[in-house]
Amino acid sequence: MIAIITLLLVLMLSILVTRIASIALSHTGMSKEIARFQARSAFTGVGFTTGEAEKVVQHPVRRRIVLLLMLLGNAGIVTAISSLILTFISSKDTGSLNIKIISLIVGLTILWVLAQSEWVDRRLSRIISWALKRYTQLDIKDYASILQLAGNYRVSELQVESRDWLAHKRVKDLHLRDEGVLILGIHRASGKYLGAPNRDTEIYPDDTLILYGRDAIIESLDRRQKGFLGDMEHVEAVKEQKKVEEEQEEKEDDSAEK
Repeated sequence: MIAIITLLLVLMLSILVTRIASIALSHTGMSKEIARFQARSAFTGVGFTTGEAEKVVQHPVRRRIVLLLMLLGNAGIVTAISSLILTFISSKDTGSLNIKIISLIVGLTILWVLAQSEWVDRRLSRIISWALKRYTQLDIKDYASILQLAGNYRVSELQVESRDWLAHKRVKDLHLRDEGVLILGIHRASGKYLGAPNRDTEIYPDDTLILYGRDAIIESLDRRQKGFLGDMEHVEAVKEQKKVEEEQEEKEDDSAEK
C-alpha cells in the first residue's frame, strides 16, 4: 500500500510541476495552450519535436524551464514505474492484490478529476502566478526592454483554431484596436511570417498571432468562440477599453495639474 501511495504522490507532484511550468512559460509570452503542450512534452519526453519547440530552444528563460522539466520528468517517471511494479510483485494473495488494484484505480480517478477540473485549474493558476511573480523574475519577457512593458500590458502568442472568433476574418473586421490590442505579427502554419500585417490580411486557423495588449483582453481572445456570444464579448471588451482609456486620461490630467 505504501508503494501505491508513493505512486499517487509522484503523479500528483508531476501534475503540479507541469502546471507550474506551463504558467511559467506563459509568463514569457507563449500562449497558454502552447505552453501547456510544451511543458507536458518536455516532462514526459514525448512529442517535443514540434515547430513551437524551436521558439523554446531559442529563448534562454524557456530553455532553462524545459531543461528542468526534462530532469524532473525522467526521475518522476522512473520512480512511478518502479513503485507500480513493486506494488504488484510484492502481492502474493489475491485478496490483497484486488485491494491494491481498486485503491490504485480510485486514486488515479481522483487525480484525473482534479486535473480536469476548471475550478481547481483557475485557483491553482492564480496561486502559481502569484508565487512566480512574488519569488521569481519570469515576468520580464524578452520584449520588455524594447516595448517598455508595464502594468497589465504584455506581448503574447495566441494560436488560432477553426472555432475561434478570430478565424477567417480580416484584420480590419476584427477592430482589435478598439479593444486595446495590436497584432504585431502572424506566423502562418506554412512557416511564413507576416510582420505588421495590413488591414486586409486574413487570419486563418493554425495561425499564431503575436499580440500586444492587456493581460485580461488577450486571455479573453484566447477563449473567445465564433458566433453571437463572441461578438457580444467583443462589444463588452470595447466598452471596458474605453473605461481604461478614460481612467488613463484622468490620471494624465491630474499629473498635469500637479
